Amino acid sequence: MATVLPPPSKRQKTAIAEKAHDQQTIDAIPSDLGSVRVHFYDQSTGRPSGAPVAIPVADATVKNLELLLNTLQGNDASERVPYRFTFGADGQAVDIVNDIYRALLKPGLRTTEDTISLHYTPQAIFRVRAVSRCSASIPGHGEAILATSFASSSSSRLVTGSGDNNARIFDTDTGTPFHTLKGHTGWVLVACWSPDDTTIATGSMDNTVRLWDPQSGQPLGQPLRGHTKWITSLAWEPYHLRRSSTFQRLASSSKDSTVRIWDSVSNRIDLVLSGHKSSVSCLRWGGTGTIYTASHDKTIKLWDSTKGNLISTLTAHAHWVNHLALSTDFVLRTAYHDHTGAIPSTDNEKMAKAKQRFETAATINNTLTERLVTASDDCTIYLWSPPPAPSSHTATIKPVARLLGHQKQVNHVTFSPSGTLIASSSFDNHIKLWNAATGAFLHTLRGHVAAVYMSCFSPDSRLLVSGSKDTTLKVWDTATGKLKEDLPGHRDEVFAVDWSPDGRGVGSGGKDKQVRVWRH
Repeated sequence: MATVLPPPSKRQKTAIAEKAHDQQTIDAIPSDLGSVRVHFYDQSTGRPSGAPVAIPVADATVKNLELLLNTLQGNDASERVPYRFTFGADGQAVDIVNDIYRALLKPGLRTTEDTISLHYTPQAIFRVRAVSRCSASIPGHGEAILATSFASSSSSRLVTGSGDNNARIFDTDTGTPFHTLKGHTGWVLVACWSPDDTTIATGSMDNTVRLWDPQSGQPLGQPLRGHTKWITSLAWEPYHLRRSSTFQRLASSSKDSTVRIWDSVSNRIDLVLSGHKSSVSCLRWGGTGTIYTASHDKTIKLWDSTKGNLISTLTAHAHWVNHLALSTDFVLRTAYHDHTGAIPSTDNEKMAKAKQRFETAATINNTLTERLVTASDDCTIYLWSPPPAPSSHTATIKPVARLLGHQKQVNHVTFSPSGTLIASSSFDNHIKLWNAATGAFLHTLRGHVAAVYMSCFSPDSRLLVSGSKDTTLKVWDTATGKLKEDLPGHRDEVFAVDWSPDGRGVGSGGKDKQVRVWRH
C-alpha cells in the first residue's frame, strides 16, 4: 500500500501562501524613469556628506547606496560600513528597505524631479545570528523566575531572581548553576550586574537591596535597608561618571514612592529622592548624570544625581507610567566592553573608553542628547528629548511625539543599541516598532496569542526577541517586521528575557521555574 502523505499543517499552508504572494508582487523597477538626485546627511550631526549625486532609479538599491556613500567618504573596500537609510520629511520617517523606487517613488512621496535627502546611520559592523534552539534548560529555582540579566562582558554568566527568595548565577556555557545567592526573605524582583561586572545587585519584596560578589557568590556587607516597601527597579551609576574605579553608587526605586542612592562601598544611603506621590515603577541613571524615574502618579521626574535636586517633572500620561528607557541604555550597561572583546588595561583608559562610547551613542546634530521613552497603562507611549542640563527646575519639557496604536496597556519599552528603533510590548499581544528620532510607526509584530511581557534587541539592532504569556519566545527581523524564529519550549508564561551583550545567546525564565538558554 502506498504511503499517503499527511495534509500540510497550518504553518506550511501559511508559508506557501506567503511565498506565492511574494512571487506575484515582485515587480521590476521600470527602466525608463531616468535618474534621481540623492543628498546624504549624517543622522548624528545633521551635516551633508558631499554634494547631491544623480543615481539611475533602476540602480538606487540599498546595497548600491551603501557602496556610493562609502566611496564618497573615502572608505577602502576592507573598511566598508553598512548603513541604514531613512527619508524624513513632513513629520514622517520612511526606512529605505530595498530601494528608493519602492520606498518613495512608487508611493508618490517623491518624484524624480526632487532632490531626495537621505539620513544615514552606521549599522553594527558585526552581525548577530538569530537564536534558533534551546541549548540548555537549567532547573534550580523553586518558584517562578522574575528577572534575568547577562553579565556585561560575556554570555557565559547569567543572574536570575526568583519567587523562591533566591538569586542564582548560572554558567550558560555548561548549562549548570554556578552560585546560589541566599539572604533575601522575599521574592527577588530585580537583579542586575554593575557595568564592570564586579558586583551584582538584587532587590526584593523584603524591602532590601543586597550586593553580591559574582565570583564567590557571597554577600558584600549587610543588606541595604531604608525602603519601607518592596524594590521595583535598580540602576548603577554609569562607569564614566564614577569618582574612582572602586567607588560605585547604586540607585533603587520602591513601592514606597522614594528613590534611594547608595554608596555601595560603605553600604550607606547617599541621597533620598522624594517627590513622587505613588509607587516608583522604573528608574534609569543617564550618562549625563540625570536620574529618570517613572511612577504610578502619572509623572516622570528628572533628578540631579550629585545634589539630589528635582530638575523637572514630565506630565503627559493619563494613567500609571509602567516603564521607561533611554537611548543610551546599552552603552551604559556595557561601559568599556564592545564587540571586539578588547578591554583597556588601566582604569583611566576604561573610563575614557566608556565616556567615548556614551558620547558617540548620545550625539545627535552635534548635541549630547539622551532620548527618553515612557510607556503607560493609558495605552500610549511618549518620546521625550530632555536637554542635557536644564537651566532651572521650572523648565517645561514637552514630548517629541505621542506614539499611538496599542489597544491595551503598554508593559515594556526599549531602545535598540543603535538608538534608531523603539520596541514596545503590550497586553494586546503585539509588539510595535517605532522610529526613535521622530516617533513614526514602522511595524506591528504579530504572532503572539497572549500578552507580551517584554522584548530585547540583539546587540546589532537587527533582531528582537520577545517573551510572552503564551509560553513562547519569538525572534523578529527589525528591518522587515517579519517573524524570524519561533522558540517554543517553556511550559508556562515567560516573564523575563535578555539578549547577551556579546550577541551569542538569549536567556529566559518564567513560571515554569526553569532557566532556558537559546543559541544559534
